[in-house]
Amino acid sequence: MDLGIRGRKAIVCAGSKGLGKGCAMALAREGVEVTIVARTQATLDQTAAEIRAATGAKVNVVSADITTPAGRAAALAACPAPDILVNNAGGPPPGDFREFDRDTWIKALDANMLTPIEMIKATLDGMIERRFGRVVNITSSAVKAPIDILALSNGARTGLTGFVAGLSRKTIVHNVTINNLLPGLFETETMLSRVEAMAQTSGITFDEARNSRLKNIPAGRFGSPDEFGALCAYVCSAHASFLTGQNFLIDGGSYPGTF
Repeated sequence: MDLGIRGRKAIVCAGSKGLGKGCAMALAREGVEVTIVARTQATLDQTAAEIRAATGAKVNVVSADITTPAGRAAALAACPAPDILVNNAGGPPPGDFREFDRDTWIKALDANMLTPIEMIKATLDGMIERRFGRVVNITSSAVKAPIDILALSNGARTGLTGFVAGLSRKTIVHNVTINNLLPGLFETETMLSRVEAMAQTSGITFDEARNSRLKNIPAGRFGSPDEFGALCAYVCSAHASFLTGQNFLIDGGSYPGTF
């Protein structure tokens, strides 16, 4: 299927690894010029070269922390008029909420709620003026099924979800949609490092820790960044103009609810 976005321009935040990289690769395969933003120059350059080789697309890199005003300014300087915005940032640490002070909460809100809102604020009016825009926020399955030790993520990402629910109904008339992707467990460097930490803490092998995570996934495996990227690309497509304000859970069937 031709997704109808060839020649469009996209900013993909945290796009050098994991799910962000999967999204950047999928968009590039559709002929989108992608600007990937991340903090580590060497990883950015390696990912950009990989995407160019695989797709032939134009790839720009911005070494910056998207959660800072300077980082956002650098991303927007590299791609001042994006048609597609993929918001993404690393999740805050787990822990008991009693241990979190105000600064810890503000840092989580900055990264996972306020930064996406600032990026939307900076790009939305241009999308409306051009009569095309796709905003995708990578949040978490914890928005649908909160995880007790992820209080910071539960709060910040759910706040973003509520914001999007209101705004997205006002922009769709201009062919500008805003949706959220809610990943479960995907085979990324971050997730595997958490499995390793779990193994060390529990005194078990890596494979035992990995299998303990897998047993709660009906699909019997972790997701791949490529399939996550494919969903992102469709939500960004010309065919998805009737979708807005939605939360797409992609978790291999882990969430047990009907709705």
